[in-house]
Amino acid sequence: MKSTQGTAFVNGAQLHYEMVGDGPALVLIHGNTLDIRMWDEQVAAFAERYRVIRYDMRGFGRSAPPSGEPYTPADDLAALLTHLGVGHAHILGLSLGGAVAMDFVLAYPEMTDALILADTGLSEFQWQVYGEFSAAVRAEAVDSGVEAARQRWLAGALFAPVMERPQVAQRLRQMVDDYSGWHWLNRDSWQPSKPAAIERFESVDTPTLVIIGERDLSDFHEIADAVQQRVPGASKAVIAGVGHISNMEAPAQFNTLVLDFLADHS
Repeated sequence: MKSTQGTAFVNGAQLHYEMVGDGPALVLIHGNTLDIRMWDEQVAAFAERYRVIRYDMRGFGRSAPPSGEPYTPADDLAALLTHLGVGHAHILGLSLGGAVAMDFVLAYPEMTDALILADTGLSEFQWQVYGEFSAAVRAEAVDSGVEAARQRWLAGALFAPVMERPQVAQRLRQMVDDYSGWHWLNRDSWQPSKPAAIERFESVDTPTLVIIGERDLSDFHEIADAVQQRVPGASKAVIAGVGHISNMEAPAQFNTLVLDFLADHS
């Protein structure tokens, strides 16, 4: 299947992207410390029906880090889609990518055909378990270096279910090993949406699906429940036996959930 890769210079950012397939556009947004490779087991299945667009956000994968000027990832995505000649798309984000996807639908509802949030984060959320863990990893990077922070990141409860699956763990470890650690060592100039996304759930007028791994951390379950309860018409699916990286841990189930949802809302 033909794949197009390139670099888009948009909003003062240098973003690496890949497009595969034909049909309605479907954007995949990766998680923290990861990159477009986390979607490897989704692309072939999704590209049979959709034009799949995946990209590295600022400071991840093959994209340049933030310049220090204020920016919003949702604006970056809108500019990337415009650069690619895409007027609207289905938006799928996992973890950090889910937070970006939620900000995107709030800022650009006319560009969002459907919203899928997997093990999603949320801008301005009052983190508890994950917040303490993330702060500890960042402190480790500052005190002991990026390699020590990588090891602490991978050893945390967030990824414990993944580590039980050797092949998946190897792929995860490779992405984290390749991550520069920029966001651990620098103050990100990402500007959160205002008002905060959690205050505007009821205004989302887009078909929405929330997917979460049964063994994900409590913070992410709290977000998933809030989205399901407050976004009009939102549905939720729990994948049994898996944790935070549900698309990599249970790709067949994940792909079926996404494709069935999109088929019902196309």
